[in-house]
Amino acid sequence: MKNKKKLIRNIIIILALIYAVFTLIKQQNVINQYVSTSKDLASQIEQEKEYKDELAKKQEDINSDEFIEDAAREKLDMYLPNEKVYIDTGM
Repeated sequence: MKNKKKLIRNIIIILALIYAVFTLIKQQNVINQYVSTSKDLASQIEQEKEYKDELAKKQEDINSDEFIEDAAREKLDMYLPNEKVYIDTGM
């Protein structure tokens, strides 16, 4: 009788250990996926920060008087009041 109880107890302990090992392996896989996702997201955040900096620089450039003057000359054919404009028609 004592041997049967010890055997059952040992089987239950072994099954519990096997279950714990499989659970730990599954949890480690989930943790590895989370770490990978975290690295990907950190990389995306860094790219978006760089893009944001580029947009901020473009905004500063667009708001400058030089950019506005160049855009008015090129797109709207506007010139300063005392400025002479020569157009080359010989091509």
